[in-house]
Amino acid sequence: MKRRDFITTTALGASALAFGGCHRAEDKTEANSFNINRGKKVTLKLATSWPAHFPIMGTGVDTFAKRCSELSGGTLEIKIFAKNILVPALQVFDAASAAQIDAFHSGVYYWKGKNSAFSIFGGMPLGLTSEEMITWFKFAGGYDLWREMYGKYNLYPLIGGTTGPQMGGWFKKEINSLADLKGLKMRIPGLGGEVMKKLGANPVLLPAGEIYTALERGTIDATEWVGPALDSMMGFAKAAPYYYEGWHEPGSILELTFNKARWERLSSEHQAIITAASEEMTSNMLQEFRYKNAVALQKLPKTVQIKTFPDEMMRAAKKALAEILADESAKSSDFKRVLESYEAFVKLNQPWDDIARKHILEIRG
Repeated sequence: MKRRDFITTTALGASALAFGGCHRAEDKTEANSFNINRGKKVTLKLATSWPAHFPIMGTGVDTFAKRCSELSGGTLEIKIFAKNILVPALQVFDAASAAQIDAFHSGVYYWKGKNSAFSIFGGMPLGLTSEEMITWFKFAGGYDLWREMYGKYNLYPLIGGTTGPQMGGWFKKEINSLADLKGLKMRIPGLGGEVMKKLGANPVLLPAGEIYTALERGTIDATEWVGPALDSMMGFAKAAPYYYEGWHEPGSILELTFNKARWERLSSEHQAIITAASEEMTSNMLQEFRYKNAVALQKLPKTVQIKTFPDEMMRAAKKALAEILADESAKSSDFKRVLESYEAFVKLNQPWDDIARKHILEIRG
């Protein structure tokens, strides 16, 4: 299908039919004016929290920008700026809110200091997978709540990719008991970090480019990042030999967020193209993570020991998570509303998931 046919069919079908069936002079004038506005070139500045062309996450955004140009016939240009070029990695939220940039690509859990409810939008420890999270957003009210709450900061969010299940992290020393977490300095964001804090660890928030140096120099004792593909590229195995299976991010959501006023000034055509390209990016990113993690797992150095956290720790983690959710719900009406929506979908989804996917995985072995 040609680009013009695609756009006409998906974004402007009703309008195109209306114009095609009219022959009055005033209607032709309106149509000509519409086509002129449709062809006007728009350029947006998008900053990321990743280094330039960072594998999967960064290259995913690069491809997203390319697709927006292709689908718009060149009328929509999105210029990508890696971290620290326009703004520091963890200041993209504020920069977009203040209209210093048009959009950003980052991780939702970085902004829990703005509103604790944001941490749920990024994914819940021991919670929903990527597929389930996306379903909650699109069909069970998650997007409505996210956009309402981000709207208070003059922001309009879209899902901008997902990592799938993440590993539990790299540790310099083996974790044999809950006591081994006491005083441990670990790079871990979001609700997972809150749980680790309650278990006695000291969570630290660091952007990607600073993690390896901190781990190598002993500034931190452990770090989580994503999974074998990106973790291998970061070289964590050289500094920490114990690699633990995951629990804290079963379905992390990344965001593609726009300054709300700027988004609303875009044509409906450009909004439709951005939305379609973001959904394509999300699907491609999840599939790429799955494949490249599977390949990278086979290539880990023989010095790496893959471990499972002690049962004692995981029991304590579940208890700590429940306490954190209750405390945050008592303190924040936003958190309470989002958690109630999230848990309502969990309750709805669980019986079907048990007799479908869980059953298949168990009998597959």
